[in-house]
Amino acid sequence: MTEFGPDAREFLQSHIDDHGFLSWLGVTVDAVDPGHIVMRVPYSDDLTNPRLSGVENGRTVHGGVAATLIDTAGGLCVRSDLPDPLEGGVATIDLNVSYLRPATSGMVATADAIRVGRTVGVAEVTVESTTDGGEQGEVAVGRGSYRVFRDIDGDD
Repeated sequence: MTEFGPDAREFLQSHIDDHGFLSWLGVTVDAVDPGHIVMRVPYSDDLTNPRLSGVENGRTVHGGVAATLIDTAGGLCVRSDLPDPLEGGVATIDLNVSYLRPATSGMVATADAIRVGRTVGVAEVTVESTTDGGEQGEVAVGRGSYRVFRDIDGDD
């Protein structure tokens, strides 16, 4: 496996910054190692559902934000486990998201590659946020399967 240093985080962050939707969400890469990534989305009223009674501040982050974070963190996590993560790529095949409780603040996703094979990779992702009870905890978990594209001697 190719070891990569701080430029891997910058490379992935520039990929996000150049991606209109992910950039608009404010996604940042906090840490990346082969087969592991931590990403975050800051809280914004633009990302919330209409006010809900019974929720302390009345606003919860839309579940699609967690799903996007799970998809993105999972895919980039699989990519980080490729022999040359800066040259390879991935595309989502399947995504499963389970919502555990409402999120009321920014979200942090931690993704781990479960297996990266020749053509398919799988990652598991946990998303944490402040919950409607005011505590930090898991708000969603997910698993993604990704088509792996390797740029090794033209072998996809």
